[in-house]
Amino acid sequence: MRNVTDRKPDGADAGDAERPELPATGWAVLGLLSFGEELSGYDLKKWSDRSLRFFYWSPSFSQIYGELKRLEKAGYVSSRTVAQETGHRDKRVYVITDEGMAAVRRWAREAPVEPPVLKHGVMLRLWLGHLLEDDRMREVLGRHREFAETMRQRAEADAAAARDAEARSGPALVLKWSERFYAAERDLADAMLADLEERDRGHT
Repeated sequence: MRNVTDRKPDGADAGDAERPELPATGWAVLGLLSFGEELSGYDLKKWSDRSLRFFYWSPSFSQIYGELKRLEKAGYVSSRTVAQETGHRDKRVYVITDEGMAAVRRWAREAPVEPPVLKHGVMLRLWLGHLLEDDRMREVLGRHREFAETMRQRAEADAAAARDAEARSGPALVLKWSERFYAAERDLADAMLADLEERDRGHT
């Protein structure tokens, strides 16, 4: 693991620069870098796909690179170009600065925590069940159950392969929560399928 305090961004003291308000995606990218590794945009995308997507969302490559530019301009990260040994073009890697670490620590400790906003497309579709055939409702629920179980299995696998092996580390704890969340979604789909069966028996 690299020492994240041994480099400063080029130019004037970043502490004198005006700090922009970061979107949540910016804090997420900075948070990934706060674990101390020097990472490329590609590395950040892979890690977000193994972690962030289970409980927040995984930003696209363009969003990650856009946030990295914003973070570097703010003095929160610094970057350098690394030559590739395989003949591929050079890549740019990023590391968090002292200022960036202080900023993301302050954000994690002090920023208001917004309640989650539930946008459940499956429930919206079933809310309009009076416009759907019963078979279509069961199909929607069945596909959601399969999705939830697939995500549960992936969260379980990613938790087992988490780069931080400490059982009580933040990423490990959140991946365990993600596994339980998707298990609950799977079980809720099963319960709703049973509700449909009971409703149908009541109509006969």
